Amino acid sequence: MPRAARIAPKEYVYHILTRGNNRQDVFRDEKDYKRYIEILQRYKERYEFKLYHYVLMRNHIHLVIETTERGGSLAELMKGINLSYAQYYKGRYKHIGHFWQDRYKSIIISKDDYLLVCGSYVELNAVRAKIVGDPKDYRWSSYNAYAYGKKDSIVDEHPIYKELSKDEIERRKKYREFIKGMVKEKNMMKGEMNRRVIYGSEDFIDKVTKEYKVEAVIRLKGRPKKDEDERK
Repeated sequence: MPRAARIAPKEYVYHILTRGNNRQDVFRDEKDYKRYIEILQRYKERYEFKLYHYVLMRNHIHLVIETTERGGSLAELMKGINLSYAQYYKGRYKHIGHFWQDRYKSIIISKDDYLLVCGSYVELNAVRAKIVGDPKDYRWSSYNAYAYGKKDSIVDEHPIYKELSKDEIERRKKYREFIKGMVKEKNMMKGEMNRRVIYGSEDFIDKVTKEYKVEAVIRLKGRPKKDEDERK
């Protein structure tokens, strides 16, 4: 697949995907997951970005981040997060060689209903991987913060979620219902998101593609590959 041009203007929302090199595991036990979350918290404070959704899978990570004008760039914060965790992992396990697979992938997301859909795609990773049947049973994601109000210090509730209802209890219920509906269509975004550079409404895509002179979807050369299931 050709490498897409990196576009990362500030004050946009991004869906970030980072994989272990050759899809190797990046988390081995609970301590590893907790250390990555600690690193996220530290870099959130340093670069003042907002983290809307996340999931930590055994061999890859999804983050939905909004950068801010007063904070650092997406490249700066992701370099810091990835380098910091790689150093921890290599030190703990005496790992030698490349740790992350190439550079991280980033997709610009419009800050509307598409953000909610993207968040569901992220939080349903463990369901797609058949690790759990219900996203509430997967510990390392933002789902329970939104669906049940579980305290999660790294999650920033975004305005699209808050628009579901003014009442907190009703809002959580509507979010659970929304995710339940997305479970039935859990393969809807599979494959498509792997090729996306921009995800949103037609007007949003048109605005960004014209402003930054990029295509919203990476064009494949040759015969398209069959989609792979998310590795557990």
